Amino acid sequence: MMRALPLGAFVLLAAPSLAQDWPHWRGPAFDGSSPATDLPTEFDRSKNVKWAVDLPGPGAGTPIVHGERVFVTSSVPEVEKLVALCLDRVSGRVLWEREAGSGYQPGDAGTPIMLHGRSNYASPSPVTDGELVVFFFGSGDLLAYDVSGKELWRRNLQQDYGDFSFQWTFSASPTLYEGLLFMPVLQRDETVHGRGKRDNPSFLLAMEPATGATVYRHVRPSDAHKESLESYATPIPYQDEGGRKQLLLVGGDVITGHDPRTGDELWRWGTWNPGHREIWWRLVPSAVVGGGVALACAPKRAPVYAVKLGGSGDLGAEGLAWRSEGRPNPVSSDVPTPLFYGGKFYVLSDVREALSRVDPASGEVEWSVPMPGRPRWRSSPTGADGRIWCMNHAGDVVVLDAEDGGIVHTAAMGDEGDDGIRSTIAVAHGNLFIRTHTTLYCIGE
Repeated sequence: MMRALPLGAFVLLAAPSLAQDWPHWRGPAFDGSSPATDLPTEFDRSKNVKWAVDLPGPGAGTPIVHGERVFVTSSVPEVEKLVALCLDRVSGRVLWEREAGSGYQPGDAGTPIMLHGRSNYASPSPVTDGELVVFFFGSGDLLAYDVSGKELWRRNLQQDYGDFSFQWTFSASPTLYEGLLFMPVLQRDETVHGRGKRDNPSFLLAMEPATGATVYRHVRPSDAHKESLESYATPIPYQDEGGRKQLLLVGGDVITGHDPRTGDELWRWGTWNPGHREIWWRLVPSAVVGGGVALACAPKRAPVYAVKLGGSGDLGAEGLAWRSEGRPNPVSSDVPTPLFYGGKFYVLSDVREALSRVDPASGEVEWSVPMPGRPRWRSSPTGADGRIWCMNHAGDVVVLDAEDGGIVHTAAMGDEGDDGIRSTIAVAHGNLFIRTHTTLYCIGE
């Protein structure tokens, strides 16, 4: 339900917006950045709030914005319900709401929508091209609507290709690129909690966006073992200087580039796990590209690795541009995907509780600042308007100056007692879109 706000909050200004949409989990450039300017310098749960909408339930998916529409997901654990929502960007009015779950339960049929108390099936973000919007849920349900809410197709990837083999709730987000829809399933090769099966392959799936029909299923090999085969990362599109288009995937102890037309592997680099000795190194952050390198974050407290772009085949040791150094290493991320903004990498460490600005050419740490408070910082950072926007598990938003890392604003956007908030802050049409467990806020002056 939309909360009552002052009448002035709903006035649509005639001046055209200079900002872009936010059509993908990592924004218009697939790197967490936006060209938006004139974003609000101060805000909280009442100040500079254009609208605030109560959500049906929790979810970690980032709000997706295109034109006059905002798309978001929710779970309602009490009734085992998964929800796809479309809101009016200007007023926050709910344009349509659809029950998106099929009820499919993998393996042991008692598995609930809320798993392990750490995540839920509404963790992936939607994706849109402005004509259709695709939703994916950790249950394996993948479905598309036109922007008016008419269902175009649906399928369940676990029913089609076997139950997922993941320790946690699978939460990669779909990607639209070069006229195709992509979903990766990089999973372990054994049964987990009664789900999946031995020798399950990892693969990249390409589909027709209009119908959901499979175009190809490319099996992606890896020498990793057990949990180290698992990846929760989203495919990241990239076009190199020679015009070669590709999708970047991380997981199974390696980073690979794939031809989006066929799925064929163009190159690979690895590993951050020599000899594949660590068997419990599941991977969460997606790759991010900037300054001629692709950044891959090894798990837990391990370094980040910058891989040279433009090569072919097995890149070997020469394919590594640099790796982060230091003891303890401030540049390390177990969950958040790094940001590339203004020619710099920004790595938010949830294991060191610090944000670091890193030069993409050398790997030099230009500054590293501690993040305030005790809640974990696991939402991926967003860059826009000369600032870096971060949110922690409690829904506390911290805004930092992109040049010196100084904190310029803080706002408690979560409810009392909130924990586990993971949604990334989206920027579109001069506004911030901030999602907590219970509420979606549109912030703007």
